Amino acid sequence: MWQKTYRVRLSGALVSPQEVIQAWRENFPAFWPKGNNFYAPLTRIEPGEVAVLNLALPGGMKLSTGVRVIYADEESFSFMTPEGHMYAAMITFSAFGEDGATVAQVQPLIRASDPLYEIGMRLGFGHKMEDDFWHHTLRALAAHFRVHGAPVDQKNTLVDPKLQWQYTRSIWNNAAIRSTIYVAATPVRWIGKLFNRKDRNNGRDIGTP
Repeated sequence: MWQKTYRVRLSGALVSPQEVIQAWRENFPAFWPKGNNFYAPLTRIEPGEVAVLNLALPGGMKLSTGVRVIYADEESFSFMTPEGHMYAAMITFSAFGEDGATVAQVQPLIRASDPLYEIGMRLGFGHKMEDDFWHHTLRALAAHFRVHGAPVDQKNTLVDPKLQWQYTRSIWNNAAIRSTIYVAATPVRWIGKLFNRKDRNNGRDIGTP
């Protein structure tokens, strides 16, 4: 289990932590890397709401999953991931004042949710994707407030080095596997719909008008 902390300092921007969080909550998916989609609830980011995610994976694959909003106030908000997500995680987004400037922060507390995701993290793919994702997000957020080229500081803390092999059966809920199977089965579903349409048309021909 890792706790990662990503921060960007909005030097020169006359903006309060509350204004940063308001803009972040209202425009959350706009700051994400291209190819990743966040479908926010109609009531925006509020506690108890659920959002759908389509995340870009290597090789052009998509991972379909979601998050639940577990906390939100004027200076922070937090998500929790569901079963099947690549991480069993709680992610907190916050802003605060420090030495005369506002700092925006992303702080995930994450563990791979099953052994397959764990292998990806151990090989470095999972960690690199996670780091690139939040670095891009914070730079885009800073640019929203006309702060360009601001460096993103990162700190990684290993909270628990142990593997939880008792959760091997969580692979059944692996969203990457399920998303891949769904995409691979698209031709089968298309053919099935085509035959169903023909059957309905034949029924109308034989039956009463």
